[in-house]
Amino acid sequence: MKPRARAADKRRRLTTEAARVLHEQGVERTTLADIARAADVPVGNVYYYFKTKDDLVLAALSEHSAHLAEFTGRLDRLPDPRDRLKALIEAWVDQREVAARYGCPTGTLAVELDKRADGTLDEEAGTVIRRLLEWTGDQFRALDLPDPDDLAVTLISAYQGMSLLANALRDPDLMTREGTRLLGWLNSLQAPDQTA
Repeated sequence: MKPRARAADKRRRLTTEAARVLHEQGVERTTLADIARAADVPVGNVYYYFKTKDDLVLAALSEHSAHLAEFTGRLDRLPDPRDRLKALIEAWVDQREVAARYGCPTGTLAVELDKRADGTLDEEAGTVIRRLLEWTGDQFRALDLPDPDDLAVTLISAYQGMSLLANALRDPDLMTREGTRLLGWLNSLQAPDQTA
């Protein structure tokens, strides 16, 4: 592998592992050495790519954003917006074990970063969540449902809530039950011209 490709591979591994380790351990408990070890990169090399832990947190948020874009891009291939939203809910339920253990990757990071004094990284976490809200609102809009942005807030709030509760109670089945309830709610929504 050429030096430039090796460097890109190391940076990518560090970014991917930063997202995972920060999700599992939290920002305050995670060290650069933890991320270097997980990425199988010598700890001294981390500083070549990321000068501070905040730079790694920013890279992890970028990883969350890229994952969201890739995931919603796959969902966009489904022809029906309702099916896209159902697939979103089903994906959340499929991650129930992870949610029960660590919570929502972006949501828990946003809450933790909000507690810090500098207030810049939490805005980045909010940007990722805002993108999910916008995509979800677009699906409700495509279904011609009234108040699509409010429906998006309801759905994403439900996900954040069920993630938080599953984590706090260490109960992955809670995600399954709530996911089933959300699918029923989604099926019950009809555009105004379809209710007559």
